Amino acid sequence: MPNFSQLRTTMVDTQVRPSDVTKFPIIQSMLTVPREAFVPAAKRDAAYVGEHLDLGNGRVVLDPRVLAKMLDELDIQSDELVLDLGAGLGYSSAVIAHMAEAVIAVEEDADMAAAAANNLMEAGVDNVVVETAVLADGAPQHGPYDVVILQGGVETLPDAILSQVKSGGRIACIFLDGALGIMKLGYNIDGEINWRASFNATAPVLPGFEAKKAFAL
Repeated sequence: MPNFSQLRTTMVDTQVRPSDVTKFPIIQSMLTVPREAFVPAAKRDAAYVGEHLDLGNGRVVLDPRVLAKMLDELDIQSDELVLDLGAGLGYSSAVIAHMAEAVIAVEEDADMAAAAANNLMEAGVDNVVVETAVLADGAPQHGPYDVVILQGGVETLPDAILSQVKSGGRIACIFLDGALGIMKLGYNIDGEINWRASFNATAPVLPGFEAKKAFAL
């Protein structure tokens, strides 16, 4: 049996900290949350590898470095409400829960959503609500949100999601252009999202966030 506690420390020391992520809440959360408890049982031995971990059906748990850098940019505060889109089996929501007041985790795959809710309960995380819903719709009934984060790539971002970022709030997602991608941070300033590029990253496109294909004869 792997020493998951040691692997977790090694992940933070060799993947997260060298990526210039130094905020204490992020480091502490990633040292605390048992990543192996939020991946398929058959892949637990690979839970701490420095790459995206495949969940099937084009979905992944983001590379620890990518997630940590996104969280570093968002700078989540302890009194904030966070929308976590594409929560998968719940790992990202568990990490964010240690920093935020509450997290709304949206997952449209019903089996994944049920597993996420169970994983979070078993991990003792009690400030996350898991919603089974279409990712591109978000969860407007709980919003607007101080922070929105997407656990995958996007080619297009629906207005329904942008409208759930409260005034003064932030949104982080990985914009893809073919094989290339860049993580951008958006700020809602007077009802308009102002974007700035942060770092290069890529991830599978989340369902509902694909670019519409142009019709051709």
